Amino acid sequence: MASIHHTTMTPTKLELLSEWLPKQSWYVGNAETPELVKAGGFRLDDPEGAVGIEFMVVVDDAAQEPVAYLVPMGYRGAALEGAPVEALIGTSEHGVLGTRWIYDGVHDPVVMAQLRALLRGEAVPQHQSKSDTPDPTVTVHGTGPDDGLDVHVNRVLRSAEAEAAQRSSGHLVAGWTWPNGTAARGVFAAVAPR
Repeated sequence: MASIHHTTMTPTKLELLSEWLPKQSWYVGNAETPELVKAGGFRLDDPEGAVGIEFMVVVDDAAQEPVAYLVPMGYRGAALEGAPVEALIGTSEHGVLGTRWIYDGVHDPVVMAQLRALLRGEAVPQHQSKSDTPDPTVTVHGTGPDDGLDVHVNRVLRSAEAEAAQRSSGHLVAGWTWPNGTAARGVFAAVAPR
């Protein structure tokens, strides 16, 4: 089980994401610097204990209509060899662990392996900010083997629990909170045939 350190990170995750997010092809905002607020998410444990894994939801409140983005992140104690340049969100000084390399989780093999394990029913989602605390609000539907399947991470989230219920493939549903305090749930990731 991963331990959550309640400490400082400089720059913060939101500061790093504010610079990184607008450069992504799936960014739908028109502001060069989004106004991001943390809106939800969960963690997964790395069985080896080396990589921190977080699925963070941030909401860009700069747009006329707020937009929710899902950013899976892998926190590492060293650079990830072979990762594409665009995979690095940035580096940050962690108050306990020192320099952390923060990667876009879709490019981190440990993050994606644990997401697949979650979709197979072999991993337990953890609370985003509490150590050793499962998060029962994160639900997986249609679990089973994912051999021969790709996992698609939904980057722009939409409140769509009804849509999730209609999907036939395995999918991951979780929640976030809009800036006005309204709770939402939607599909974070789904498996699809290759």
